Amino acid sequence: MSPQSDRKACPAPAVPRPSASIIVVNSQNEILLVHRNPKSKSFANAHVFPGGNYDEKQDGNQGLPFTAIRELFEETGLLLVHPSSSLPPDAELDTAREAIRTQKLLLRNFLSQHNLQLNVESLLPFTQWITPPGIPRRFHTQFYVAFLDETRAAGFSHGDKQERLPTPDGGQEVLAARFVRPERALAEFAARAISLFPPQFYLLTTLARILVPGERNTAEQRARVRALAFGAFGGMVINPRPLSGHDMKTAGYQVLTYEGDETRGGAPGRRHRSKVWFGPGGAAVGVELERNFDVFSEIERDVFTKPAKL
Repeated sequence: MSPQSDRKACPAPAVPRPSASIIVVNSQNEILLVHRNPKSKSFANAHVFPGGNYDEKQDGNQGLPFTAIRELFEETGLLLVHPSSSLPPDAELDTAREAIRTQKLLLRNFLSQHNLQLNVESLLPFTQWITPPGIPRRFHTQFYVAFLDETRAAGFSHGDKQERLPTPDGGQEVLAARFVRPERALAEFAARAISLFPPQFYLLTTLARILVPGERNTAEQRARVRALAFGAFGGMVINPRPLSGHDMKTAGYQVLTYEGDETRGGAPGRRHRSKVWFGPGGAAVGVELERNFDVFSEIERDVFTKPAKL
């Protein structure tokens, strides 16, 4: 077979689309999850953090923090703005949300009309994930964490403010939106009541060890999350790869390795991987994370690619 025919048989992997996602944490140490429409082209029927693709028309040169907050607003009605901002009435926010989602209104124009400024400074970088090459629809996603105690959010019920709770977008992409404790979301996944993808499982597992059950969010907990965000953890660019030589059909699961695993540049014995069980339609129905190092102090920076400026 000629080199030319080989190239035809093995098309080049799709270029990952820049995207952004926010892990929103409230004062009860609950995290905002949205339930994706089963008919969605990506992450169908899964529970994910709000987010989506960079949109050149909407986002321009504003950067991915802008993309993340716009997608959060479109999918849940939560709009993260600076604490000093004076928000318009709920009805006007609802109208703007739908107009922005359908591209009839630019978010930046809405913000300008109401003298609003998005609180992009409240977003803490929390790893980047790149979809493996063999998948047709690929994404290069920058994840962020945002604490609602440190911003103002239209659409959130908190403290002495009684505003709207997060709401789905009418079923276009999101069927439901809710705040849930990380450990409860993981338990629901273990019981196969919800579906999670490996990045969401990985990040929920990480945060569940910091956001202690039964406690309100504390300054100490936020400081620990910041330490991750601005340390080696927050800068990790993770490219999951199937473990070579592993027969998924025989084992019943797939092993995805991450940078820093002993098979991906890490020290001998270092584990940075997940076992993933897949159900009908390719959705993950089980994930087991193997990570035998301290994410605060033992990440081997040199095995990761430099964080991309998306």
